[in-house]
Amino acid sequence: MKTVTFLAALAAASAFATAAFAAAPVKTVESAKGKVLAGENGMTLYTFKNDKSGESNCNGDCAKAWPPLMADGKAKAEGAYSIITRKDGMKQWAKDGMPLYFFVKDAKSGDVAGDGFKGVWDVAKP
Repeated sequence: MKTVTFLAALAAASAFATAAFAAAPVKTVESAKGKVLAGENGMTLYTFKNDKSGESNCNGDCAKAWPPLMADGKAKAEGAYSIITRKDGMKQWAKDGMPLYFFVKDAKSGDVAGDGFKGVWDVAKP
């Protein structure tokens, strides 16, 4: 009986661990712009108007100022969140097909310094 209980607990823990990798590492935080999407670190996420659905056009120096929300090899797309392949072969999270980025000038959770930057950057909304 102990073996059956142990196996059931092990199966439940395994399912939970798998589910932890299923969702994008995104949450909602309050900002001066209302509720915005943020990474697990609480930093605001943005979309780039020069991107196309499923394709990032922010590379090189752009990606230094606007670091992509990277996806690891265990990440699984779910719902509105997908994983795209960048030009360098790395994986990046996207919402509704649009790649997600941070802004290096945001200093704390809820900062939205990048919103409207040069007319091509917008906060990502839940």
